[in-house]
Amino acid sequence: MAVTLDQIKELREMTGVSMMACKKALEETSGDLDKAIDLLRKKGEAKAVDRAARETHQGIVAVKAGAGKVVMVKLACETDFVSRGDDFVALVNGLAEKLFNGEISENDTDLQEVKDSQLKTGENVQIGGMKVVEGDVIGTYVHSNNKIGVIVSLKGGSEELAKEIAMHAAATNPSCISPNEVAQESVDKEKEIWKEQLAQEGKPAEIVEKIMIGKEKKFREENALLKQQFVKNPEKTIEQLLSEAGAEIESFYRLAI
Repeated sequence: MAVTLDQIKELREMTGVSMMACKKALEETSGDLDKAIDLLRKKGEAKAVDRAARETHQGIVAVKAGAGKVVMVKLACETDFVSRGDDFVALVNGLAEKLFNGEISENDTDLQEVKDSQLKTGENVQIGGMKVVEGDVIGTYVHSNNKIGVIVSLKGGSEELAKEIAMHAAATNPSCISPNEVAQESVDKEKEIWKEQLAQEGKPAEIVEKIMIGKEKKFREENALLKQQFVKNPEKTIEQLLSEAGAEIESFYRLAI
């Protein structure tokens, strides 16, 4: 069967194999792109092109829950077109299923199905994170566009409360649970900015230190889940919401594209 130059170029872009090898593979498989990729892989010719330098700003997050266990997987790619494809969606859901069943671990990054996706899409497809959480009270939230996922585990309270806090964390993106957990590196970076701003404003040296203390306190609280104002009721903080329910946060995890 005669194959077109466009078919050869497409296979070349997807596999990194020579034009001649792509032409032969397509001829042997009657122009079937997927079969041609499999044939090249079997021959040991197909390889994922080094796409590590390409930025992965698109992708989706999948969550699977059941029986006191929740898993979350983030799979990243280069374009929204690929992330919305049926194959890509099936891949991330399949990875979540395997993670839930213990067939893969949250530390696995070198998976064959991800490599296969790179070959088929011609894009830099990477696992952006995987997490397994087990507990008595767990809530999850995945944003409608599947770009943000959150898992919240509570001691006490209810699954509904955990879900509400997960939704809140999806919207506000806290970096940690309590103010003292905010990374010192982040605080130091902000301090340099504040110092420069105060110097330009000509603030007296004797009050600069007090201003810096206040700014640091505010910065830590803004980035700590417990001190944030609940998005559905700003009159209460997450800490107050938990206290009223007699609950504590054991952990929260947020993955986002």
